[in-house]
Amino acid sequence: MFQAGWAKTEIAIEPRGYAMFGYGRWTHRARGKRTPLYARAVVIGDAAGGLLAFCCLDLGYVSWAMRKGLVERLAATPGARFDEESLVLTCTHTHSGPGGCSHEALYNFVTPGFLPDHVEAIVTAAASAILMAWENRAETEVGLQVGHVAAEIPVAWNRSIRAWNRNPDVTRYRENETNLALNRDMPLLVLRREGRVQAFISLFGVHATCLGNTLPLHDGDNKGYAAAHAEQALVNSGIERPVAIFAQATAGDVSPHYHGPGDIDRRAALQGEAEYAYAERNGRLQAEAALAALGEGDAVVLDGTVSGLLSYADFTQVEADARFTGGREGARTSDPCHGVAFFAGARVDGPGVAPPVAAAARRLARLVRRLRLSPLSLLSREERAYYRQLYASQGPKDILLETGRKLALGQSIRGSALAGLLDPIVREMGRQVRIGAVRESALVPTVLPLQLVSIGGLVIACCPGEITGTAGKRIVATVAEAMRAAGRPAARVLLCSYCNEYMGYVTTGEEYQEQAYEGGHTVFGQWTLAAFQTLFERLADQFARPAAERDYDRSLRPVEPPAQELALRSCLPVPD
Repeated sequence: MFQAGWAKTEIAIEPRGYAMFGYGRWTHRARGKRTPLYARAVVIGDAAGGLLAFCCLDLGYVSWAMRKGLVERLAATPGARFDEESLVLTCTHTHSGPGGCSHEALYNFVTPGFLPDHVEAIVTAAASAILMAWENRAETEVGLQVGHVAAEIPVAWNRSIRAWNRNPDVTRYRENETNLALNRDMPLLVLRREGRVQAFISLFGVHATCLGNTLPLHDGDNKGYAAAHAEQALVNSGIERPVAIFAQATAGDVSPHYHGPGDIDRRAALQGEAEYAYAERNGRLQAEAALAALGEGDAVVLDGTVSGLLSYADFTQVEADARFTGGREGARTSDPCHGVAFFAGARVDGPGVAPPVAAAARRLARLVRRLRLSPLSLLSREERAYYRQLYASQGPKDILLETGRKLALGQSIRGSALAGLLDPIVREMGRQVRIGAVRESALVPTVLPLQLVSIGGLVIACCPGEITGTAGKRIVATVAEAMRAAGRPAARVLLCSYCNEYMGYVTTGEEYQEQAYEGGHTVFGQWTLAAFQTLFERLADQFARPAAERDYDRSLRPVEPPAQELALRSCLPVPD
C-alpha cells in the first residue's frame, strides 16, 4: 500500500483578448470562458519517504517558466518535501487555453508577448492542487489497468497516414483506415480506497483539437470534457471529490477529427456550437472507455517504492547512437529550424499559410540551400561547415525559419517583404527584433528535460513535446530494454508526453522524410528521435541502479533570458 492523495484547483486566468496557444493564429483570441480550466494532481508516497507528484494542467503546453515557478513554490512550503526529480508537470494540450506562458519568444509572438500573471496563476493552481493532494494522503491501493478504445469508437484518427506508412515496423493502412494507425490502448493508473476507485490517470494520445481556431472561449476540449464526465460518474456512484486525469501519450500524429476521403468537408460542417458538442461527445467516449476498463477485472496492484530521475540535455548537439539511426555513424541534431510544412499547418486540424505562399516559400528555401552549399558560395569556411552540418541534420526539410540563428529564408527576421507575405505574427516577430526584445533571447527551448519516474514496477517515460505513435513505441522499447539490460526489468513502461517543457514534435526518421506538418515541426532535425532514444537509454541504465550509485547530469538547466529583453516583450497591448 502507498500513501496517496488527489485534488484539483481551477486555474484563475481571466480571458482578456490575448491569443490562445496551439493554432498560432493571430485572430484566435480569448474573449470569455466556456468551461473551467483545472490543475489536477495526484501525490503518491511510499513507506521509505519517497514522494511522487503528478500534475496535469488544462493547457496547451508546459514551459520552463511554469515548472521553475512551481518547483520554487513547493520548495518554499513549510513541511513539504518534494523532489523536483519526482515532480511531473504535464498538460492536456487543449488548443483553447491561454498563451504567453513561456520565456522563449517564438510561441509568444501571437499572444503577443509574455504574460507573467498567466504563469503566476498557473503556478498557484498547480501548487495548490499538489499541496491539497499531499495533505489528503491516506493509505491507498495503486494499480495499473489497461483499457482499449475499440476501433469503431470515433475518437481518434491518424492525420499523417503517408508518414505512418513509411515506418518499417508498422502495419500499413489505407486512407480510409486511419482510425487503425495509432495506439488505441488506454493505460490507467488507478487509486482505490476500500476497494472503490477514487482517482485515476488515463494515458491515451489524441489531440485536444475538437474545437477550431475561430472560437473565442477558454475550454478544456475533449480531455477536459472527459475528466468532467468521469468525475461526475464517480460522484454519482458515491465518491467524494474524485479526480480523473486525462493526460496525453502518443498524440503527435493523432487527430480527434476523421481523416480520410471527404475529411475537409466533414470538418467544415462542424462550426460553432456543433464544435463544442463534438468535443463533449469525444471526451465522453474517452471517459466511458476509461470507466469501462475500471470495471473489467482487477488491476495489477503496484507495490514498493516511488522514485524519479530528471536530467536536461542540449538538443542542438546530441550525437545519436548508430543503433538508432539505421547504422549511420556521426548523426547529430542541430540548431532548431522550422520547415515550410510547419507554417502550412495541419490540413484538417489547423491549416496555416495559403498553399501558394507555402509553395513559393519552398522554392526560396531550396534556393537558399543551393547557394549556401554551392562550391562558389561566398560564405567563410566556418560558415560553410556549419551549414553542411545543419542541412545534414535537417535532411529534406525546406527550412523557412532558422530558429537558432533567427533567420527567415536566409535573411534577418526584422521584417520587410517576408512579413507582408506571411501574416501578422511574422510582422510582430520583426517588430520585437527591431526593438531589441530578442537579441540574446532564445526563440524556442533547446535545453530539454528527460524524466523517468517509477511506482513499484511501473516506469513512465516523461517526454517534452509531441510524440508520434511509432516514435513513442520506440522510446518505450528503448527504456524497457535498457532497464532489462541493467538488471532491473520493469513490469511495464508507459509514455507520457507534453511533460515539463514544450519543444515541438518528435517523429521517427522515416516519418520525417515525408515532411508533413509533424516533420516540419520536428525542429532539431531528422535524428531527433534517435537522440531521444540515445539519451533515454543512458538514463534508464542509471535509473536501474540504486539512487546512491547513479551518475548523470543533475546540474544543466535552461538559460534564463536577459531580464531587460523579457520586460520588452511582456504584457504587450492586446491588438485591436
